[in-house]
Amino acid sequence: MKRVAVFCGANEGSEPVYMERARLLGEEIAKNNLGLVYGGATVGCMGAVADAVMKAGGEVVGVIPEKLASVEVAHRQITELHIVQTMHERKAMMAEKADAFIALPGGAGTMEEWFEVLTWAHIGYHNKPCCLLNVNGYYTPLLELFEHMIKQGFVKESYRKLIIMEDEPAQLLQRILSKN
Repeated sequence: MKRVAVFCGANEGSEPVYMERARLLGEEIAKNNLGLVYGGATVGCMGAVADAVMKAGGEVVGVIPEKLASVEVAHRQITELHIVQTMHERKAMMAEKADAFIALPGGAGTMEEWFEVLTWAHIGYHNKPCCLLNVNGYYTPLLELFEHMIKQGFVKESYRKLIIMEDEPAQLLQRILSKN
């Protein structure tokens, strides 16, 4: 395990705890000698996690589409910044460079990116951990939705078992690292 991809919001969220946990996750990533692969922006939770990894002396690889480089403000003070043409290129590069995936709270983009890697794991394209950092109970309704989908016969229990969820960054990283 060398790098962890983090999908998260370009916004700060409505509660200070979201930015606090983003920074804490960044500190824990560096503390565990892991690198970060993320969306390449300076703003919101994305910027917070990247800045925390950099401050702790870790490696940060950002991947941002050219169209978002000015909107989300591409982070030029990280180890490596890749400016790509499309979201498809961004996701492919992030998946290639990461050994695990974590979603912090975020919006539709965060969910889309995380669901794609979860789906890839389900159909066997990779066997990398797919994780949710359940800050402030953010992902509890999502797990309830998974239970509903299982009960309704649209999702197999094995799919739900692919999801690793913890409330605290340190515990989440320990679970990821124990899988190797």
